[in-house]
Amino acid sequence: MARDEVILRFENVQFEYGQNKRILDDVSFSVRRNTKVTIMGQNGGGKSTIFGLITGRLKAEEGSIFLWNGLTIALARQVIPRDELDLTVRDFFQKAFQDSAKAGLRKDSGKIHDIDPRIDDVLEVVNLKGHEKLHDRIIRTFSGGQQARILLASALIQEPDLLLLDEPTNNLDKAGIEHLTTFLKEYKKTVMVISHDSEFLNAFTDGVLYLDIFTQKVEQYAGNYLDVVAQITARIEKENRKNAQLAKEIQENKDKANFFANKGGQMRLVARRMREKADELEESKIDIRREDKTIRPFIIPTPLDINGDILTITEFSTLSPKTHKPVKRKANLVLRKGQHLLLKGPNGSGKTTLLETIANSTAKGSTILPGMTVGYYRQDFSTLDFESTVYDSLMEVMAEHIEENMRSVAAGFLITGDLIRSKIGSLSEGQKGLVAFARLVLQKPGLLILDEPTNHINFRHIPIIAEALNKYEGAMILVSHVPEFVEKIRIDDVLDLEK
Repeated sequence: MARDEVILRFENVQFEYGQNKRILDDVSFSVRRNTKVTIMGQNGGGKSTIFGLITGRLKAEEGSIFLWNGLTIALARQVIPRDELDLTVRDFFQKAFQDSAKAGLRKDSGKIHDIDPRIDDVLEVVNLKGHEKLHDRIIRTFSGGQQARILLASALIQEPDLLLLDEPTNNLDKAGIEHLTTFLKEYKKTVMVISHDSEFLNAFTDGVLYLDIFTQKVEQYAGNYLDVVAQITARIEKENRKNAQLAKEIQENKDKANFFANKGGQMRLVARRMREKADELEESKIDIRREDKTIRPFIIPTPLDINGDILTITEFSTLSPKTHKPVKRKANLVLRKGQHLLLKGPNGSGKTTLLETIANSTAKGSTILPGMTVGYYRQDFSTLDFESTVYDSLMEVMAEHIEENMRSVAAGFLITGDLIRSKIGSLSEGQKGLVAFARLVLQKPGLLILDEPTNHINFRHIPIIAEALNKYEGAMILVSHVPEFVEKIRIDDVLDLEK
């Protein structure tokens, strides 16, 4: 098959979730062999839906999806399903093969007999092979960043013709992102990537599919990520200029129509023609593609009587990179009102475990001021009840259950309409993140604990979130592997687990 041969084509595809919740409307695009394609779009716009339609997990209401005959496909999901966290690494990879076979994405039974050496090879590719055999280790014992590498490896091990990556840089540290970028540059087959990491995307992208949340259509562009952003910006500016000129002509015709209409007689016929001309010009105005909405600027309030040593840390534990056993460290850290701590360390060093034990008041050597409200943003959103509605989830953290206040905060995070009555589990990962931030605003914590708060979040929202955290007046612990995000936030102290 030639490099420029089309291996995937959407033709007039329409898809909706439930009744009257259209996601894709008359979508058409094609993907050629050995290209690297990025899918852009707002949180909840349907990017992961496109992957679901490609793999056959979802079915289109109308239109057609054509796959090259014999095409093998593998998907690296955003998160490991909860019911797979207690599998061993070997069983997790074996299940990935079997699930692909059941879905018709492989042409064999999915039963792999020589899987151990293949696991060794692929863990080396994702930079996870250590001094121990990982085949029998339980998935949930790995850090979030290590789980992200395992998710990627579960797709790579299948050696597919088409590799689908859904937010692959989430939870990865700098070394992990660099390793993944190098791999994708050298990968000889077709890749489609959903990501909000512009620097990562620009390193390997050949083209972009932009999913417009307002029209539910896909626009296809050639070029790298930054080229495409420039193309879109230039087009919008050109369309704005043309529409401004048309608006001027429309107003002139309306003014003339009003003038001649007042003259009476034959002048009324001229006035009618002027109005018809204005209507024609109105119809010729270009429907400019609206930019993604961004969340409103916000603050995370704190209790009025916040004083004293909010958090004291005298010792903590890290995980040895060789043995994965806890190693105790001494510390002398005190966080008071307005003080922000950055917690650093590579994937697997124990950052998430430390944050969790501090938040749950089970960490030895850590003391939270009695009565202090703790706001905890977990990278896996496990503080959210996936069976609860967004409405109930937001109301439950409020000291005073005032619906009007809750809805006002929710709207600022683009949580409106039917979305507020949806179950948390039905939301996209990005929408779950926005719900988690809305809860923090309503909760008014004195201690804020944030574990990778930019994961899954639309890049347009990130500067607004950074500004809110920069202005936060309580005590804060932050974990983030995104330097551009951290640079925007005032940091008073750093605890580096690696050192």
